[in-house]
Amino acid sequence: MEICSLQSQTLSTIPSPLSRNGLIVKSFGSCQILKFPSSKKFSHPRKLKLPDFKAQASGTINICSEAVGATPTKADSKDDNLAFVAGATGKVGSRTVRELLKLGFRVRAGVRSVQRAENLVQSVKQMKLDGELANKGIQPVEMLELVECDLEKRVQIEPALGNASVVICCIGASEKEVFDITGPYRIDFQATKNLVDAATIAKVNHFIMVSSLGTNKFGFPAAILNLFWGVLLWKRKAEEALIASGLPYTIVRPGGMERPTDAYKETHNITLSQEDTLFGGQVSNLQVAELLACMAKNRSLSYCKVVEVIAETTAPLTPMEELLAKIPSQRAEPKESIAPEKSDPAASKSMISEESSAPITEEPVQTKAKVTDPLSPYTR
Repeated sequence: MEICSLQSQTLSTIPSPLSRNGLIVKSFGSCQILKFPSSKKFSHPRKLKLPDFKAQASGTINICSEAVGATPTKADSKDDNLAFVAGATGKVGSRTVRELLKLGFRVRAGVRSVQRAENLVQSVKQMKLDGELANKGIQPVEMLELVECDLEKRVQIEPALGNASVVICCIGASEKEVFDITGPYRIDFQATKNLVDAATIAKVNHFIMVSSLGTNKFGFPAAILNLFWGVLLWKRKAEEALIASGLPYTIVRPGGMERPTDAYKETHNITLSQEDTLFGGQVSNLQVAELLACMAKNRSLSYCKVVEVIAETTAPLTPMEELLAKIPSQRAEPKESIAPEKSDPAASKSMISEESSAPITEEPVQTKAKVTDPLSPYTR
């Protein structure tokens, strides 16, 4: 198999380990895509080694001639079953990828580094699907594509989206880099806005953003997060950019997700509230991921809504679809116009002729006798 470059006519050969593993790498400019064609070629998950993408002497990145998932020729053609997840190696993002796969979605996982996505790949390979997908023998890893993309570089984003119909943004400034004063501005606002702009140009069908409690209304303890270089202020700027884009959207504002583990859902059920209602509470990363996947599957229920989510021990176990239906939309959902049925002129003429030929009979006018009311009301 041979590869060629976007910027150079020189051809080179893919290293033998990469070709033997059957990995397919695809690049747009500087955006790389890694697809896993079949799990049968990776019988031992621990032996899976991701390819080392090193810059060539000319500074170009190679494209595999057999790559799949190319950018569609028509910008408006979207795959309803394909989702793009930004921040796919994070705590919420990685769980969202797996929940989408469980629902039958194919996922383009946006990552900064393919090498750092190995844990995500391993977790997907250990998944077991249910229902129709399991009966067909489809492995989850076959429905996963890794897309190496830096959201701070706008030119990389739109090609990375491909023909995904829904975009889920799970990015956020790293809490480990506390002394990076530009982190919340660069990631929570600017990188998110870059993704919104690219999704607007690509005309995706739905955009789901993970934000935070307390972004639009001051309240404790959520407001304490602003001590982290004004992170809530920048998240609100990103929310405003999404709302102003005109895209169908859903904004999810979760409570604290640092402490709860995945087992949190066994004792705490989620509750959904309207915007600017909650300022405290906790919810697990897994519960948020399940909610995001549910929204991607039920876009009409989550159309243009701002949802605040926490989990409580006293909350009843309620299907997420029912909880979403109770949250009002901030924009009327457009209804498909139904074209009026065309009338057959021949049929209309025959009806007119039949009506004209039918004899017209006038019904005699029946006169009712006038009833006079008695003078006394008690004789009625």
